[in-house]
Amino acid sequence: MISLLTIIFAGWGAGIVTGLVGASAVVIVTPILVNFLGYSPYTAIGISLATDVIASSISAYTYHKHGNTDIKNGIYMTIAAVIAALVGSKLSGQMSDSILGGSTNIVILFLGISFLRKPIHQRIEDFKEKFDLSFWKKRKLFSSLFFGSLIGLMCGIVGAGGGMIILLILTFVLGYSVHIAIGTSVIIMTFTALSGSIGHFIVEASVPYLEVVLSCFGALIGALMAANYANLASEEKLSKLVGTAFICLGLISLA
Repeated sequence: MISLLTIIFAGWGAGIVTGLVGASAVVIVTPILVNFLGYSPYTAIGISLATDVIASSISAYTYHKHGNTDIKNGIYMTIAAVIAALVGSKLSGQMSDSILGGSTNIVILFLGISFLRKPIHQRIEDFKEKFDLSFWKKRKLFSSLFFGSLIGLMCGIVGAGGGMIILLILTFVLGYSVHIAIGTSVIIMTFTALSGSIGHFIVEASVPYLEVVLSCFGALIGALMAANYANLASEEKLSKLVGTAFICLGLISLA
């Protein structure tokens, strides 16, 4: 019973971070399943990707209700990411458990420190002042295909739906506001996570149905709660809240 409740809690936490800032379920579900319940990183990543599908789709629906989505410029990115995610899933199956688990924990810690140090919207403005992005802005089709492929590979290999990377691309390259970028990124992430999870379970030749259902149930509740709150909260408040949680989880997982 404790294990079942833990899986539901992991899914709920994944729904929270996805609804708040469009982050992938991998930052919550994978370390909890691996470090506390003894699942292999590869299986945990597959469950995380399946959880991402629910968390992202619910978040996308909520953001759309508030008028904070625009999928038009993300179609090509989605296509490239979905194809690359299938390739990444096969590569992931050939990597050792220690590499998969360690890379996931490092990503979590890095994201936490980044969020806590500076809000997302401020980091975007600083980045725009330091770097010339005219090359990518003038070639939006090429940029969408290129970055979409990178996102898809990352999704398939380490189980991250690519939400934060998509968010950065939409804000830096395409000039979206933060809230619209998050809403659009979770739409794209729904499809990349679906592609990645299918690829994972094909390679693994089995599906942990109970774990997927429980985690997705928690994600459904968490995403509804967080996405409604996120559409009304400031970027600074969201960044500090999620950053603190990520740092704590990352340090525990690495330890």
